[in-house]
Amino acid sequence: MPNALAYLMLMTWPLVCVALFIRLTPERAIIWSILGGYLLLPQRAEFDLPLVPDMTKISIPNICAFVLCVWFLKKPVSFWPSGWTMRLLLLAFFLGVVPTVLTNGDAIVFKLMGHTEPIVFSEAALPGLGLRDLLSIVINQFITVLPFFLARRWLSSETGLRELLYALVVGALIYSIPALIEIRLSPQMNIWFYGFFQHDFEQMMRGGGFRPLVFLPHALWLAFFVMSAAMAALALGREEAGPRRARFFAAALYLLILLVLCKSLASMLYAAALTPLLLIANARMQIRVALLFALIAVIYPVLRENGVIPLDAVLEQAEAISPERAHSLGFRFDNEEALLERAHDRRLFGWGGWGRNLVHDIHTGEILSIPDGEWIIVFGTFGWVGYISQMGLLGGPLVLLWWALRRAPAIQAPPYVSALALLLAITLIDMLLNAILTPYTWLMAGAILGCAERLSVSAPDLDPAPAAAKARRRTVMG
Repeated sequence: MPNALAYLMLMTWPLVCVALFIRLTPERAIIWSILGGYLLLPQRAEFDLPLVPDMTKISIPNICAFVLCVWFLKKPVSFWPSGWTMRLLLLAFFLGVVPTVLTNGDAIVFKLMGHTEPIVFSEAALPGLGLRDLLSIVINQFITVLPFFLARRWLSSETGLRELLYALVVGALIYSIPALIEIRLSPQMNIWFYGFFQHDFEQMMRGGGFRPLVFLPHALWLAFFVMSAAMAALALGREEAGPRRARFFAAALYLLILLVLCKSLASMLYAAALTPLLLIANARMQIRVALLFALIAVIYPVLRENGVIPLDAVLEQAEAISPERAHSLGFRFDNEEALLERAHDRRLFGWGGWGRNLVHDIHTGEILSIPDGEWIIVFGTFGWVGYISQMGLLGGPLVLLWWALRRAPAIQAPPYVSALALLLAITLIDMLLNAILTPYTWLMAGAILGCAERLSVSAPDLDPAPAAAKARRRTVMG
């Protein structure tokens, strides 16, 4: 159980956010209010308030950053994207939960059997959903996407885009100290500070050593964060010159070494794929690759549902690399198959909350499936409507960014946006394996959307070819 310090940290984080907004620029204040909460606040501690979602390390920073932007900066934050596609996805994200609740009013009842005789001793049930759940879910959806709206308004400029990358580097460098301590001594930071361990300790042991997680949900989350920061350092180093370039490249090398020590094969493969792109490819090529990654992530559930993904071949390749990792991947696939079969019964709007999307033993109520990937969790909970709307809000900005640059081939992509596009796309890929969607993911998506909207508005004026053609046409007609 979390100790008093854990709850004290949650209660005092709004004061930390106020101090950040007083002392820092708006861009840095928004980023560090949200990223700092994600990195430092305890994982399981929460305040259970009536009629609203639990106040956690995710919701408290999101709400504080939004309130301070409106109250302290006195600037409005628009909730309405400029394009009709993103508007439809946003409406589906909020309104799609209404039929989810309306179609899940039935309770799921388990017949608890005796151990010696086939006699029903009692019954247990997962409750059906009602209007109270609808209100809570809608509010939770709104709190979840607050970083998306804030980033679209405040972080879509060149300054904001750079600050997003810079914060990753600084945060990972600071986090590397407790991470190295945990690699040497075993994961203990959360126990020392907050009085409990946030996951299964056995999963933190690998290769004769330990994998760090500090205050994050799992070691895989920390490894992915370190990978993202290393890639951000490479992107910043490429844009800089002189001593600053050397410092960023040195930071990237240090973080890549830390990534190896984190013992996460997937994150190391992501780093190997992104490093040459960030160092060699131009911005437009990086955005094309990011778009390709995003499309793969979005259509993956369709391919899985129709049996197109060669799971056996994938497991054979994993077995050649590491039997331990192949076993872990096979476990994920087996659980996904069970959860997909469960989701098929209500594939359009899903099963809703309370664990109704999971596979249970009909006699004991015991959970028989463990969802790992974000996609299967969203698909089972909110169905195709929820999945398409969420992935559309995250992946749609990449499509709009690519389209805006395609319409104006003469203009240059803004600095740093292509690196953020790659980081967002690789996050979507990892969401197929892990529930790694974080507030920072929404920050990146919102910033890219704002940047794409700026390019769409200015593209006709910045591209000289259409203007020249119009001038010629006017001359001939005259």
